[in-house]
Amino acid sequence: MTKRQNKRHSRRFWLVAALIVVLAGLVFFPTKYYVEVPGGADALSKFVQVDGKRDKRAGSFRLMTVGIIGPASPAVILWSKTQPFADTISKDALMGSSSSAEYNQLQNFYIKSAANSAVVAAMRAAQKPVTVKYAGIYVMSIMANSKFRGVLHLGDTITAVNGKHYVRANDYVNAIKKYPAGTKITITYLHDGKKHQATRALVPLAKTKRAGLGITLTDHTTVTSKPRVKINAGSIGGPSAGLMFTLQVYSQVTGENLRRGRTIAGTGTIDENGKVGVIGGIDKKVAAANKAGATIFLAPDVPATKAMRREDPTYVNNYVEAKRAAKKLGTKMKIVPVHNLNDALQALRAR
Repeated sequence: MTKRQNKRHSRRFWLVAALIVVLAGLVFFPTKYYVEVPGGADALSKFVQVDGKRDKRAGSFRLMTVGIIGPASPAVILWSKTQPFADTISKDALMGSSSSAEYNQLQNFYIKSAANSAVVAAMRAAQKPVTVKYAGIYVMSIMANSKFRGVLHLGDTITAVNGKHYVRANDYVNAIKKYPAGTKITITYLHDGKKHQATRALVPLAKTKRAGLGITLTDHTTVTSKPRVKINAGSIGGPSAGLMFTLQVYSQVTGENLRRGRTIAGTGTIDENGKVGVIGGIDKKVAAANKAGATIFLAPDVPATKAMRREDPTYVNNYVEAKRAAKKLGTKMKIVPVHNLNDALQALRAR
């Protein structure tokens, strides 16, 4: 082999090596972005037990999820651009200041809270005995500017503000919001089952004119009912299964056959009075429901208020977004708008 041939061979070798490095980077190098895609459509009968029994009747209510891929590589992000129901989202937009572990813990708290609210809403609608005990408020996340950061931890329960215990999370919010930023507040809280106190200053809350602790929160409740209801969603997290949990519990408790052999999908948060709330990723949930063979999809129908428009100028009604997704899919699945549990019950009885 001549000297010129050696140089040509060496140049070819380094070009191939560089190409391999670039391709490996595209496939394996993690970015700070995640990709949201259609997730699962799990049958709720495997998550819900009433007096220790599961629902074995024909048909199913389906719990809809959004799949999260990430941290996504450049190749995955490029692939997502070719998919009709895939969106790229930054880590900050998805998790805020939380770590992956904190985010997963947060989603677990959300679904436990959703399950409790669902049991209460279902039992009240069925006119069955149910009791709610309010322990305080769960610390769901702690903002970067919070003076309580490093003191409070995810999963702690705040039980009093300035020595006073309140019944609901909103009561705590109302008690705090009357004070300006900089005011020192003493909170009593439980961490790993032990009682603690801490005094720190309130901070301005983003996108509002109020001050607060700098945390996100939800009610920490325990629910007892007769018959006894147990909901365990395993590794699934988030608040959006509330409506479908409620329908599954109501159907089992009353014995009313709402499904009549059908596969019924849907999504939406729910409060203890049966009010349905908005969720994210509904287009992906419609796609997953269609793939699972659902014939009905229950979608939150919550028109935007002025406050919602101020907070999110791009807000689109879940029902409208679901209809658009169904049209894009060309599916015959019926998209049904619901404001509350009664809407869902009446729709299922009428169809």
